[in-house]
Amino acid sequence: MASFRAIARCVRPAVAGATSRLSTAAIVPRAAAPLAPLSRQFATRESWEAQEDVDLDSVAYGFMASQALFTALEIGVFDAIAAAGEAGLDVTALRKQCNCDAPRLQTLLTSLVAVKCLRRSAEGMYTLSPNTAQYMVSSSRHFYGDYLKLQIGRQFYHRMGALTEVMTTGQAPNYASWFSDPEVAQTYTQAQHNGSISTAKYLVKKKLSLEGVKDMLDVGGGSGAFSYVFAGSVPGLKSTVLELPEVCRTGEKIKAQQSPDVQSRVKFVELDATSPKWPVPETAFDVVLMSYLSGSVPESIIVDLYTNALKALRPGGRLLIHDFMVDDSLDGPALGALWALQHVTVNADGLGLRPKEIIDRLGKAGFDTAKCETKEMIHGMTKLVVAKKN
Repeated sequence: MASFRAIARCVRPAVAGATSRLSTAAIVPRAAAPLAPLSRQFATRESWEAQEDVDLDSVAYGFMASQALFTALEIGVFDAIAAAGEAGLDVTALRKQCNCDAPRLQTLLTSLVAVKCLRRSAEGMYTLSPNTAQYMVSSSRHFYGDYLKLQIGRQFYHRMGALTEVMTTGQAPNYASWFSDPEVAQTYTQAQHNGSISTAKYLVKKKLSLEGVKDMLDVGGGSGAFSYVFAGSVPGLKSTVLELPEVCRTGEKIKAQQSPDVQSRVKFVELDATSPKWPVPETAFDVVLMSYLSGSVPESIIVDLYTNALKALRPGGRLLIHDFMVDDSLDGPALGALWALQHVTVNADGLGLRPKEIIDRLGKAGFDTAKCETKEMIHGMTKLVVAKKN
């Protein structure tokens, strides 16, 4: 289940991140959310929420823009243009560099210009838009095209095609079965890693004090990204990552790329977090983290997850629940709602999350709901609920 760290980064149609990170929402130049904490600085676009009525054509055809973006990443359009410098490249040069010496490449380039990923001069030279240059070029330190290409383009995009069948039959794979395939687990986990690092850094810098934290339990921790950031931020902090077997194997490879000090303080333990019992001692942790986990498991076991977290925490310890959530009013935000809908295709019995639903279940697990806090994380997409053990 895990690797459930799914970005979170802030993706925006035209792609959270240039068409979008939600395959369907990754669509429309008009669908960006307002700028806010952890939101990428995109050019002014009307948000989903700002529209009084639905733009049916933009919604219906949005998948085409998603695939234009994913294909450009796959065949190297953005990197080729970036390598050419300010002058850019014309279609003839791009045909050679992208190994697509045919008229269809012009069709792709025109689509990318139309959705604002590229710019075309009167002389026919193609250059990158500011957002594309910053986020979709592999040499950029802000690059997250790997996440969009590998996880959204190759994995979730195709799962969304099964949404009608899942809705009518209730039949869908779950994360445990999906990740039993080593290739699927590796692709998902590796693709998510960079996004999770960014989200973890933002959490530590802007939303959470780790003062006094010595021991952390990272449930469904994927690559271990949050654990690496937490350990790197707090001298001596140790973290245990609970994950599915195949995800642990990818996580160990990524851990080997961290500093020796951080490596020594982060360990992986194989476990399906839906199991009734966790292989960790009780009252042993100052923080239990569940990022992208609550929305990735059947609704019926969420209370059990929180109950196990309560047992694992020391008195005064905190449970951190980070996930895609909509507002309690159930009317948006759109990107959070659409990501939850995508989760239905791999978690048919799951719960569309909002703070109230989480806090209600925290109360059933034994937490004091009056002391729970809700914070915005990735604007328009994810939230953080913090619960404290008395």
